[in-house]
Amino acid sequence: MIRRNQWLAAPLGAATAAALLSGCGSTDGSNAGNGKGVVMGISDKVKSTDPASGYDPGSWLLFNNVFQSLLSFPKGATTPEPDAAQSCDFQGGDSKVFKCVLRSGLKFSNGHPLTSKDVKHSFDRTLKINDDNGPAVLLSSIAGIDAPDDKTVVFRLKTPDATFPSKIASGAGAIVDHSEYPADKLRTDNKAVGSGVYKLDSFNEKSATFSVNDSYSGKAKAKNNGVTLKFFNGDQAGLKTVLESGDVDFAFRGLAAKDIAGLAAAKTGDNKVDVVQGTGAEVEHLVFNVNDPVVGKLPVRKAIAYLVDREALVRDVYAGTASPLYSIVPAGIAGHTTPFFERYGGSPQPEKAKAVLKAAGINGKIKLTLYSTPSRYGPSTDQQFEVIAKQLNDSGLFEADMKSVEYEQYEKDIQDGKYGVYVKGWVPDYPDADNFTQPFFGPDNVLHNNYDNKEISGSIIPSTSAKSDRTATTPDYTRLQDIVADELPILPLWQGKQYAVTRQNVTGLQWSLDASTVFRFWEISKS
Repeated sequence: MIRRNQWLAAPLGAATAAALLSGCGSTDGSNAGNGKGVVMGISDKVKSTDPASGYDPGSWLLFNNVFQSLLSFPKGATTPEPDAAQSCDFQGGDSKVFKCVLRSGLKFSNGHPLTSKDVKHSFDRTLKINDDNGPAVLLSSIAGIDAPDDKTVVFRLKTPDATFPSKIASGAGAIVDHSEYPADKLRTDNKAVGSGVYKLDSFNEKSATFSVNDSYSGKAKAKNNGVTLKFFNGDQAGLKTVLESGDVDFAFRGLAAKDIAGLAAAKTGDNKVDVVQGTGAEVEHLVFNVNDPVVGKLPVRKAIAYLVDREALVRDVYAGTASPLYSIVPAGIAGHTTPFFERYGGSPQPEKAKAVLKAAGINGKIKLTLYSTPSRYGPSTDQQFEVIAKQLNDSGLFEADMKSVEYEQYEKDIQDGKYGVYVKGWVPDYPDADNFTQPFFGPDNVLHNNYDNKEISGSIIPSTSAKSDRTATTPDYTRLQDIVADELPILPLWQGKQYAVTRQNVTGLQWSLDASTVFRFWEISKS
């Protein structure tokens, strides 16, 4: 999982974009790929092979390796640089017009040329399809896109958006072939055609195979000749077993916390297993449906906030592989504060929970169901919610239980308003406080919990989005975090730490565990 970090490069603004987002993007045209193939085990599912739909860690892992974006995050960095583009910059001084010029010689894996028509098509279709499980919310600031010639793309934004370069450097900016992807519907054949370092050769419920894309033109050099991705769908024990036996070369996301420490000290045959730690800012929250007849009452939400013991969660469920989180903006991200600690404390306070309920005239045990989905947020999610339910019940104020639901049904039920309390995890698209606030509290937010604070959505988010000097956003983000802590539409639980567990003959994983959350197949080699 992704862990907190203490460094951050702020996203680009109008004043610096021209200088930082331009370059020749030169390459010698070769994409090595002469090393051995590697096998990777992962607990996450890949929800989609179509960038207009996938908005989950597994899908973005695929997108980052099969598709190019105009900009991308170099290894170890959080400032985007040209990728498919030769240069990109804001036009004028208000961060509302963003122009990119493509590099020459770009081709998709099917041999078709990549032009500005494909770029425009890619963004237009994501916005038009507006899939519930897609990244269209990240692109909501786009008013229109022009492609005046084969190499030029101009984005016209509805409002100033200084974070736009970082947004299109994410999986949301994946460029698809206009002749392969319909403008108004998703591709559903489990195939993918991109211009990235790899091409997708096969995909099914158990595995996906990737080979080096000979048509790729860019800076990356593949240090292997292909990657096989094996899906374990939450089977932590199975993933551990195949890592120990050598059937996979490394595992990312999904090993049990207790197994990570055990594997680090264990020997499997002649090879030790190493644990590689990276940086990042993955978070997990309890989400409250504010229209629910039970947790729609603020005193009930406050009582829960007083009773949840984060320290116990990270100790007993996650074995120290996470840290307690007391803010919607995680530690290491500019603007982070700790208002939930200040208001509700760092340990359970049952007397305060009892008092807040009594003052509201709420008597008797409160019946509550916590909804979990381990197929999306990991097998420990159910255990975590069982622990939280017990914490609430031990206070004598609640009669809580946990219900586990498969992800597809889970998301449908949330959108239908059937759940009062449920879990949402978040792997950031780009390392800025904007990405931990706008998707949750802006228009068409991803939480579907019926919460809308006009000061946040109508004033703070537009104001912070327009500021090219990201340090100037701190007062606004402090205010936003205070409002959320007071009104409690969500309750932060923990901030994760990112690990990969690998056999010793595999190197390069450290370049895929940074704050950009981009997993770079091409940096991995096997001896």
